[in-house]
Amino acid sequence: MKRLVLLLLLVAFCGLHAQVRLKDIATFSGLEARPLIGYGLVVGLDGTGDGSSSQMTVQSIKNMMERFGIMVPMNKIRPNNVAAVMITATLPPFAKVGGQFDVTVSSLGDAKSLEGGMLLLSPLMDVEQNLLAMAQGAVSIGGFNTESGGSRVRRNYALVGRVPGGATVHEEVYSQLLFNGELMLNLRNPDFTTVQRVATAINEYFDLRLAAPEDGMSVQVVVPDSVLNNRNLIGFISQIENLQVMPEQAARVVINERTGTIVAGGDVRITQVAVAHGNLTIKVAQETQTTGVGVVGAGGAAGIVQTTTGSSIEVIPEDARVSVIETATVQDLARALNRIETTPRDLIAIFQSLKAAGALQAELVIL
Repeated sequence: MKRLVLLLLLVAFCGLHAQVRLKDIATFSGLEARPLIGYGLVVGLDGTGDGSSSQMTVQSIKNMMERFGIMVPMNKIRPNNVAAVMITATLPPFAKVGGQFDVTVSSLGDAKSLEGGMLLLSPLMDVEQNLLAMAQGAVSIGGFNTESGGSRVRRNYALVGRVPGGATVHEEVYSQLLFNGELMLNLRNPDFTTVQRVATAINEYFDLRLAAPEDGMSVQVVVPDSVLNNRNLIGFISQIENLQVMPEQAARVVINERTGTIVAGGDVRITQVAVAHGNLTIKVAQETQTTGVGVVGAGGAAGIVQTTTGSSIEVIPEDARVSVIETATVQDLARALNRIETTPRDLIAIFQSLKAAGALQAELVIL
């Protein structure tokens, strides 16, 4: 019941089509973050590290000790307090040498927990094997994994942790914003209508024809000579990214069957159809003129109401209650079903049936 009310509210809010800042729906080329990866050892574990069968951990310990001039036979190494981990991170744009960012460490062997561990100095490289950062620091897992006397207590996931500010930029990566005196603005969700609105908003704000759509995702923006001569490119970009634009929203209904959650856009429409689900009957019909008003008798018999424009929806449960709606939208359907306390599971089945019948004019996404 609560989730159905939430669906109604979400649909109502989606129908408002509020304007948003350009920086919230688009980004400039050259601001892409760079993924990094590395391999390292987490030490200082309380017997929860990799077992002796993890040969990569044993080999890594041996190689590390040899760098310090200590020779240890591999069959003598017990890695119970050490865990081999993969390190992943994202190098932010414009990161300078000495700058810091977070990294994530994930167990690679058969460790039981990374709680209390310390990541040793490890290199981080990009896909081209360029050494861009070094990572080291205390691992935070935000939980624990304790086992004693056959009993096990676990909170959160203990084999993946983070090292806040654990990576230090080793080499600066140049980010190019300007290409032949032009900027390229890319939408996060491609849409031809939104791209056109973005270009129009930029041209109207500067009262110049600076922006032109390239395709359904990109807008090319010419930087005026006055901006370049005054070295005010950052101010120019700031003005653009704070412009207000109304993004176009695709008609889509998203259903998560595991949780019974339904999210529907306000532009979803339902064409003429009749649905019977359990003890519930739903009728959606196109109406062109007013021909009469249905009569509800003392016995609860349901009549039919026709409207002059749009569509009507009639909901008839077993007790013959009638709900009439002027337009056939998901918002109206949700409101009608909410009156008779339809469960989210029933609503999921109804949406799936509407799509199969070709009456739901929207993309149906099932998670």
